Amino acid sequence: MKILKALFSLVVIALLVITALFVDFAYKTFSARPSSMQVDAIVVLAGGKGRVEEGVRLFRERHARWLFLVGVDPSVRKAELYHQRPGDPPSSMVVLEKVSRNTLENAMYGRDLLQEKGVRSILLITSRYHLKRATILFRNALPAEVAIYPHPVDSSNIRRNWWYHVGTFRLLFSEFYKYCLFRFFFLFAPGELRHLIP
Repeated sequence: MKILKALFSLVVIALLVITALFVDFAYKTFSARPSSMQVDAIVVLAGGKGRVEEGVRLFRERHARWLFLVGVDPSVRKAELYHQRPGDPPSSMVVLEKVSRNTLENAMYGRDLLQEKGVRSILLITSRYHLKRATILFRNALPAEVAIYPHPVDSSNIRRNWWYHVGTFRLLFSEFYKYCLFRFFFLFAPGELRHLIP
């Protein structure tokens, strides 16, 4: 009987800890603010609505010398994503990465492109719900001296009052679960991605 009580207590404590961590994750997800820093490169993780448009807007406003669009579909041409207009930065400074297919690969293939260009600071653009996981992966893929400024993009499929919406809750908890897995991994292998070759 004592063993059952102890196990029940452990389960309750574990659930309380997970709940507290999840609430903190959700709070930080929604409290993140777009950055207007001047950086070497804007890095957009393609695939989510509004991400590329936001990256192109900031690039046109000359927040960075380079624009990297990472995880682009192989069939997409550069002109479809960035059409150079009079007064715009040259399209030669826009780089498309078409090999990666998930966030982990985004970080690894993106790292190689950024190092090739000698980038020392980036504006990392992705959907708000995806920002913490993307940031931790890029942080552990890029050299420690490269500064990363996360820049969230809002989308209609995530609501701020997430506790009322099953879809938002499910999406947030899925991201929380993946983030925790990577966070746990990097506790024991910090910077491991810096040494992996795609």
